[in-house]
Order: sequence, then C-alpha cells, then structure tokens
Amino acid sequence: METHLNPLPFFFSIFFTIYIIAYFFLFRNWSPKIRPEASSCAISFAHGTPAVFLASGAIFADAGRGFASPNTDLQNSVLDYSIAYFLMDLLHYLVFFPADVLFIAHHLVTLFVFFTCRYVVSHGAYAILVLLILAEITSFCQNAWTLARARRGDVEFAGRVCDLLSPPFYVLYSIVRGFFGPYFLYKMGEFYVNGGAESVIPKWLWISWIFVVATAISVSIMWIMNLWIELYRERMSKVEKKKGR
Repeated sequence: METHLNPLPFFFSIFFTIYIIAYFFLFRNWSPKIRPEASSCAISFAHGTPAVFLASGAIFADAGRGFASPNTDLQNSVLDYSIAYFLMDLLHYLVFFPADVLFIAHHLVTLFVFFTCRYVVSHGAYAILVLLILAEITSFCQNAWTLARARRGDVEFAGRVCDLLSPPFYVLYSIVRGFFGPYFLYKMGEFYVNGGAESVIPKWLWISWIFVVATAISVSIMWIMNLWIELYRERMSKVEKKKGR
C-alpha cells in the first residue's frame, strides 16, 4: 500500500529556518524594534510569490476544477505550504507581538479555512487557492514597501523607495482587494448558496469560509483606504511646505 508523507513539517522547518537566518544574520544590525517585522517579511517573501505560482499550477493542472471539486494531491501540498507559513508567522506574533489581537485572529481564522479545506472535507481547494492567489499577488510589493517604510526614518534611500512604491502598490492592492476579491467571493457564495456543494462541504463550513474571507476583505479595504488618506495628507503637506518657502 502506497503511503504519502505529510509535507507540512518539512515546509514549517523551511519557514522556521528562514526566519532564524533573517533575524540573527540578515537583519542583525537593524533596530530590535523592527527586526521581528523584517524577519516576518523574509518568510512572507518565501511564501507569497511562490504560493501564487504554485497555486496557479495546481489549479490549472486539475481539469475538473470547481467550487466543489475534490482536492488534488498538488492542491493539498500548496495548502500545506500555506498552513506552514501561517503557523510560523503566528508563532512570530505570539512571541513578539502578543497584544496584536487583530493579526493573531487573522492568522487563526485563515488557518481554520486552510486546515478544514485540507484535512476536514478535502474539497473546495479551487476556491481557497484562487483566494490565496488574490491575497498574495501583491505580497512581494507589499513586503518591499513594508521594509522600506520601516527604515525610512533613518535611511534616506529607504524613504525614496517607500515614496516610489506607495502609489503603484496602493493602486494594485486596491484593485485586487476592492474589485477582484469581492467579485470572486460573490461567485463562490452564489455557488454554495444554490447548493452546489451540499454533498461534500457542510453548510456551516462554507458559511464560515465566506464570513472569514468577507471580513478579511473588509479589513483590507479599510487598511488601504487609511493608507490612501495618509499618502494624500503627506503629499499635501509637502505642497504646503513648498508654497511657504
């Protein structure tokens, strides 16, 4: 009888190793206040963009893909990859930012969605992986922006990079989280409400998925709106300073 080793522990060890290398070596000269955040960005770099390509490949490799289709082995591996990342980043928050209830809750409910899709019903990976792609397609730009923003107060080049990245990053993030994400969630909800997955995904579970994703999208939209307001105020402040000279 053929057996398959669960890759989750291996994936977790990869993210753990990257975090340790980033914290103790790559960012060892950074301020203790921002080293944890920078190390979190390091594992996010290792997860985000690779996850987009891996999830895309896993989706297109499945000819029978759909909202209620059974998970393929490749799709399950991608889910394990993301579960490992979120477990490592959750550990990061519990150790360094235990009071950051919002991010801890975000990671816990995200893990709930991935874990139940992977290990409870073994169906619906198509929908979850498309949502993963939409969530992570902006991650490379976001991580670069986050690192530059963290150092802009003491490194002039970081400030210029942050100023350069902010508008295009905000635009891309707004389009993905404000339009594509809600549209796909609507199609996903429409399918489940019409009973398309009632025989393979319990009602309570797909309702939980919809609620978690809708909440995450709403928080993301509020976050990017606040950044747009902040950017506008910064640009207007610079204009006023130039006029006052």
